[in-house]
Parts: sequence; C-alpha cells; structure tokens
Amino acid sequence: MRNVARAAAALFMALAGSASQAQTVADLSFLNGLAIAGGTLDNSSGSATERRVGFFSDLYYDRGSNSWWGLSDRGPGGGLLNYETRMQRFTLDVAAHGAISNFRIAETLKFTRDGQAFNGLAPSPSNALGNAFDPEGLVINPRNGHFLVSDEYGPSVYEFDRQGQFVRAFATPANLVPRNAATGATNFASDTGNTAGKRNNRGFEGLAISADGRYAYATLQSAMLDEGGGSGTYSRIVKFDTASGQAVAQYAYALDSAGQGRGNSALVALGNERFLMLERNNRGLGVGATLSPADKDVYLVDLAGASDVSTLVLPASGALPGGAVAMAKLGAVIDLKADTLAALGGRSPEKWEGLAIGPQLADGRHLVLAGTDNDYSVTQSGSGEQFDLWLRFSDADPNASAIQCPIGLLTGCNGTLTAEHQLLPGVLHAYAVRLDGYTAPVPEPGSVALLLAGGALLLGRLRQRH
Repeated sequence: MRNVARAAAALFMALAGSASQAQTVADLSFLNGLAIAGGTLDNSSGSATERRVGFFSDLYYDRGSNSWWGLSDRGPGGGLLNYETRMQRFTLDVAAHGAISNFRIAETLKFTRDGQAFNGLAPSPSNALGNAFDPEGLVINPRNGHFLVSDEYGPSVYEFDRQGQFVRAFATPANLVPRNAATGATNFASDTGNTAGKRNNRGFEGLAISADGRYAYATLQSAMLDEGGGSGTYSRIVKFDTASGQAVAQYAYALDSAGQGRGNSALVALGNERFLMLERNNRGLGVGATLSPADKDVYLVDLAGASDVSTLVLPASGALPGGAVAMAKLGAVIDLKADTLAALGGRSPEKWEGLAIGPQLADGRHLVLAGTDNDYSVTQSGSGEQFDLWLRFSDADPNASAIQCPIGLLTGCNGTLTAEHQLLPGVLHAYAVRLDGYTAPVPEPGSVALLLAGGALLLGRLRQRH
C-alpha cells in the first residue's frame, strides 16, 4: 500500500505541476520477485569463476526485438581481477498481469575494440583509459540499433554495434574528467592527486535515451570532487547529442539525504523531458555492506525548466548560483525497500542498480523491472586477496555472519558452510505501473535499426544452438 500511495502522490504532483500532456505515473503494484542463484553462469566459454553472472548493473527492454538485456559491471574484485566485460540477453516468462518467472540466459555478448576485450581491470597507467571499462548504464539507440553503455572509469559513454564491437566514444565534458585542477594531471584509477571532476567509482552510473533517439542522458552517481564530494548535494546529468557524440547540456540533480551514502543508480526516460531516477544508499544485503537502514527509491523527475549548468561550479549544498534551477523531483513512486522476498529473509538488497520499462500488460499498465548488482558475491581483503561470500539468510545479520572461501572453492573457508548458505543472489522485482503519456524508444517499422536488431537476435540464437 505504501508504494500505491507514493505513486498516487507523484501523479497528483505531476498533474498539479503541468497542464500539458506530460508523462505521469500511477496505479503501481508490486507483483513478485525472483532471487536468482549467485552461482548462475553465462553462456561464454571459460572457467566457472570467469563466467559467473554479475547480474544487473542496468536493465534494458528492447522492443525492436522483444528481448531483455542485463548489464554486468567490471567484474569481481573491484577492478583488481582480469574480467572481459559483457552483458547478457535473457528471457523471462511474463504472465498477463505481469508476474515474472523462469529467468534464463540466452546470449552473452562481450565488449571488444579492434579484436581486444574491454577489461574491468582499473586503468593502468592511471592517466589513460585504454580498454579499462566499468559498464554501468545501458540503452539501445532506436535510430541505428546500437548499444550505448555508460562507464564509471572515465566517466565515458561508448557506442557498440550489435556484436559488441566498439564504434566510438562520446566526448566527455572537460569539467567531469577526474584531475588535479592546478596541474591538469588526470587519474582515472583513484582519487589520489585529484581535486576536481568525478569521484572514483562515482562516474556515469545511469543512462537513458529519448524516445526519438536524438539524445542520451548520463548521470553521475554523486557529487564531483570540487562540488562537495561525498557530502555534496548535487550530481550532474549530461545530455549528449547521439549524432555528434557531443554534450549539449548539463543539469543539476539534488540527491536526497546527501552525505549519507545516497547516489543515483539508474535513469529511464519516459519521453523527452521526464524520467524515472533510482536513488539508493549503501545499506542492505550486500558484499561488505551494513544491513540497515536501507533506503532505496525511484523518483519521477522533470528537466523542463531546469538550467544548463555546464559552465557553473555547483555548491556542496544550498541554492544554485546565479538563480540556476535544478531538475524538478515530482515525488517518489517506488519504495524498493518496502517490497522484499521471503527467500532473502524479508530484507532489501544493497545494490539496486537496474531499472527498465517492459511490455504493456493486459490491463494497460506497463511492466517495470528493477534489478540488483550482487558484486558476483565476491569480497576482498585489504591486500587484494579475493574470496567468495556465502550468506545464510536465517541469521540475524547475514552480512556480519557471512563466510568467506577462496574463489571457486568450498574448502579453506573461515567458517563452516551449511546447506543453508548461498552466494548472494541477483534479484529482480516486477511492478505494474500506469504510464500515461509514455513514449517508448521503438525503431520505425522497416528502419535500419529494426533490421539490425532482428538480425542480431537471430545471429545470437544461432550461436547458442551451435
């Protein structure tokens, strides 16, 4: 009932704030959820540890080919382990009313450039990106069928074709590049020496695309180093022209509970001006996380009337300079922590990072999926030694009582595993939502994008059979 009340409040605020036919959100219901085994393997070749699915740093539903995609991030080990970055095409059974079941990996697609894999290893040398890649946001451009993927290391936005081959990089605005403002020296691997630009591991976390495919929107996870850092109120959303790859505007976005671990994790366009934004803190079931209080919400936000802040330095808190206006937050529409699964002991996962609008349901509402990143259920010591993390959800605090074992082994652990222990699952939640005025990014019938999408889907299916 809490989510229904939030959705109703957001709808009222949206209608009260605009007399136009802007997108609104209402009549929301939590349908069900899936806890997907943390040891699930993808369809690539290699060892079991190399193939473990990292689940949902982002989600995307491709209407052109009626397929789902889940984006994995830089791999286990926090940028210390060799990992060829990838994403998964998966299938779900969706009931008429929207309940989901039977998650299956259908295709694994790796990201490459000139025959070389994009790798999750941290940039080395630290002042050059090379093929270092930490993918976090995913969309498909309806104009050409290509994948656009946002990256935390840069922060960057890359374009890939339907085989995962690199096409080009968008131009990152200079003020976002992690650097020493006095010397201009860059460090993409850590905050050491940096005084300005995005914070380490707080780059482009979410990515959205306008319905017409003309613009892509990438959101920083939190405030930049020179704009308050870990206690800053404002993150930035960068608007890119997809034809030129150039940034055309930047907008300020005010985080709730700034300084308490809140950050942006996913961005979904409802049209050309309104979005769903997933904000979360770093509490809940997770690798190295504190269990509570979990705080995870999806907001309806609007950039109509927001100022372009490309040339401004944003304050750590308070009003924007020069009378500039931040993006409007029209209210929280989904409280992710309020909907939990018995399989997880009724607790919320820490890393809700994926959000996607799926097909329209029989009652006229749309299926909305939210998903979690489980960090491959891998943790590490201060010296960089890696361990699998096994949790027992019947424990009072599964995070605190988790057992560590050498990766891929059930021996040499720091405790006794039982039949109840499991690797941290990936989680999907299914919601039914009425999205009045929503415009989906769908290729025009007969367009090159639609043909490319259909051809790539057929090729992927043939690869799986052989």
